[in-house]
Amino acid sequence: MKNNNSKFIIAGLIWILFTGCKQASPEKEPVDYVNPYIGNISHMLVPTYPTVHLPNSMLRVYPQRNDYTGNQLKGLPVLLTAHRGIHAFNLSPYQGAESGLQPVISYNYDNEDIKPYYYNVYLGNINANVRFAPSHQSAIYSINFYQPDSNYLVINTNKGRLTAKGNSISGYQQIGNAKAYLYLETEQQPTITYALSDGKIKNISEKDNCIVFHFADAQQINIRYGVSFISEEQAKNNLIREIPDYNIDKIIEQGRNIWNEALGKIKVKGSDENQKTIFYTSMYRVYERPICISEDGHYYSGFDGKIHDDRGTPFYTDDWLWDTFRAAHPLRIIIDPQKENEILNSFIRMAEQRDNYWTPTFPEIGGDNHSMNCNHGVACFLDAYIKGIKNFDLNKAYKACKGAITEKTLIPWSAEKAGILDKFYKENGYFPSLAIGEKESVAEVNSFEKRQAVAVTLGTVYDEWCLAQIAKQLGNNKDYRYFLNRSLNYHKIFNPQTRFFHPKDSKGNFIEPFDYGLSGGIGFREYYDENNGWIYRWDLQHNFADLVKMIGGKKQFVAELERMYNTQLISWKPDFFATNADHTGNVGQFSMGNEPCLHIPYLYNYAGEPWRTQYRIRHLMNQWFRNDVMGIPGDEDGGGMSAFVVFSSLGFYPITPGLPMYVIGSPIFEKTQIKLNNGKVFKIICKNYAPENKYIQSARLNGQEWNKSWFTHTDLINGGTLELTMGKLPNKKWASATDAIPPSFEMP
Repeated sequence: MKNNNSKFIIAGLIWILFTGCKQASPEKEPVDYVNPYIGNISHMLVPTYPTVHLPNSMLRVYPQRNDYTGNQLKGLPVLLTAHRGIHAFNLSPYQGAESGLQPVISYNYDNEDIKPYYYNVYLGNINANVRFAPSHQSAIYSINFYQPDSNYLVINTNKGRLTAKGNSISGYQQIGNAKAYLYLETEQQPTITYALSDGKIKNISEKDNCIVFHFADAQQINIRYGVSFISEEQAKNNLIREIPDYNIDKIIEQGRNIWNEALGKIKVKGSDENQKTIFYTSMYRVYERPICISEDGHYYSGFDGKIHDDRGTPFYTDDWLWDTFRAAHPLRIIIDPQKENEILNSFIRMAEQRDNYWTPTFPEIGGDNHSMNCNHGVACFLDAYIKGIKNFDLNKAYKACKGAITEKTLIPWSAEKAGILDKFYKENGYFPSLAIGEKESVAEVNSFEKRQAVAVTLGTVYDEWCLAQIAKQLGNNKDYRYFLNRSLNYHKIFNPQTRFFHPKDSKGNFIEPFDYGLSGGIGFREYYDENNGWIYRWDLQHNFADLVKMIGGKKQFVAELERMYNTQLISWKPDFFATNADHTGNVGQFSMGNEPCLHIPYLYNYAGEPWRTQYRIRHLMNQWFRNDVMGIPGDEDGGGMSAFVVFSSLGFYPITPGLPMYVIGSPIFEKTQIKLNNGKVFKIICKNYAPENKYIQSARLNGQEWNKSWFTHTDLINGGTLELTMGKLPNKKWASATDAIPPSFEMP
């Protein structure tokens, strides 16, 4: 008996030790799930880079190589000036003979570790380890050489100049019509300082663009630097304010805490760890842009080339609105409404600072890039205002949006004033395509981007609907009626025989012969943009109810959606993708890899068959969004596509920015909590949870039975609980009634 008790005691001690060890393991925090390598390679394009930065901060970097498989690093980065743009300045540590010095040194590398707030890499050919951590407008490097020798630090600028004094270097690099400024200090005093020109060492002058610090006996070099778009002095001020010493571990910890606070606004619980990684990595991507460029209350604007007082409201830029209006801006309205308000105020300031009072299309550091088509900033203003963000001047916003849509040309990739094609659009209600064999006669049309006539028409009628809704809010009934009527002009290009949106020439004839899967040239740009006619068939964001009728009613609408997924691309994919690099992530003719496709899987809700949306969303998410280097199906566009992943993981989607409601999909997680800015919490709870249980059997919203496939923004923002009972097989009756269908065109 005594021996048995001893066995029980020993077993108990072992259990206590075992469970104690388990409890001692730190629980993963949101930032621990982020994998910056997701999507660094894709089918055709490079959708993501492993960017190191703090949320929406001015200073961003990523390793300078061709892509994830790049065999060498091209120096060390200092400042990324635009999403997927170029880096300003370059750091190159070096050890060896002076003859090996170059303005930018290439490295073999290993043991790379990238987190949103930290970068670590081993540089093999100089036997050194590099650590990096960013703040908002400054950063710190710590370089450790593993063997004693003469060590160097090369600082380079392209299209600029650098000067050195003691242990500091300052200068600028020209970025379009803007300048990026640098102020850099090393903790160790350099033994010798000189310039490098054409591979030769020379004395320092006032016209140098490459400076070398030589450290005779310093085995570790610590560097801190600040950047600015205002001045070298401001770059120094930014550095001193954010990084007062060379303690890199302190900056790493600060960055980690900042990221956990941002990502922790949404907490998820579920059994699939990969899904958590995909989710939090997607959130991290949404926080890459736009960036705040206010510096001590001032900012440089590329829209007028001047420095402005931000008047207490930070200024943001680098936002590709054609991509981000769909889901990234609506997500920010939920998790960070104050920042969204600041961004919208920035758009108004951009309009005020340019010659023409127009909202931007693709605002960047150097001004408006005018990329893509249409003017979807209007949707951002409407969506925010209708959802309760109102600390901006709606009259100014309306004036700027109206100007961009009616006074600026609708020709893609152009900043010219309205011309002959715009006059035609105003008078006839559609943007004209070239007839077969007709040569382009309008000089403003880009020879590569073409007219994109159907995409321009469908995008602009949506913009006009948004204008109508803002006019209504302002009590401008004349404009409301005018633009509301114009927003119905999509009927002008709808082909009743094929039930597709079909390009028309200036004489009102449909372009024939025509193939909705192939016609349009490179990227389908003669008629559409980056996607084919099968995708733009559903690009009617403000009036899906009418689209259901036009296609033939609910049953036919569902049948045509299914036909899109069932109709294959041409048999020889290399031929197709050689000219259509954006139309990737294919399921039949559907493309998961481009933004105009994001809302399409949710359209079954408008035909009373939400179970099909539940099926489709889950399959698309599993097929195309994965925790691996090829885990994104196309160009991610700095948050444009990632916001779709965030929403779809949560189980709902803002299908029509400008209508304060969300359509319901199929939640991936067992429990979700969204912390709202008003202190309330919105919860989504899945009963009978299992990763394979994708179908909603029943729902309750705040304890009441819910038999609709949508809910309002008010339901969300007031806090509460959406409770979904899930199952492995579909409940085809749930939310199938006519009164369960999401609203369209105008809220009742």
